[in-house]
Formats: sequence, C-alpha cells, structure tokens
Amino acid sequence: MYAFVVMPDHLHLLFYPLRDSAGARFSIAEIMSGIKGKTAHEINRLLHRHGQVWEEEYFDHSLRKKESIDAKAAYIAENPERAGLVTSYLDYPWLWVNPEHVE
Repeated sequence: MYAFVVMPDHLHLLFYPLRDSAGARFSIAEIMSGIKGKTAHEINRLLHRHGQVWEEEYFDHSLRKKESIDAKAAYIAENPERAGLVTSYLDYPWLWVNPEHVE
C-alpha cells in the first residue's frame, strides 16, 4: 500500500497487488470485490442498516514509473484539502501515505 484516503463520498487507493499461493497476481476486480464486500458489511452494521453501499463500478489506472507513484500519492494526500475538509492533509484522520512517497 502506497497511499489511501477515505473521502465522504469516495475513496482513493494506491497499491501494488500481491500474489496468490500459485504466484499469480490478484486481479483488481478480486481486490475491489473484497474491499467493497467487507467494508459494506461493516458500514451497514455500524449504521444499523442494510443494502448497497458502493456503486458497482470503479475506476482503475495502472502506473508505470516510481515518479508516477509519487505524483499519485501526493494527489491522494491533497484530496481532503482540495475538497475543503482540512487546511493541511496532515489533519485529515482517514488518510495514510507511505512517507517514502510524499513530501
């Protein structure tokens, strides 16, 4: 995991997929299904409700270079500031960025 932020109406994840026991990379679809399923169940439990939490679709993008990882990590970190939720990304509690990838 390089970075993630949970915003009020969406989230951003920047990660490198792991491999399964056979050595194949987990697909983005498998990863997103796992994340959405677990978090939807927990959100509904905490809010005492049931039903769909996440939209069916998601946007994914493959990065090619370390510079791109650093730029995307910075973009993720700045998301709460751009949305006017905090004056500094350091104050946003639902953000984590690997210190190697953001200034």
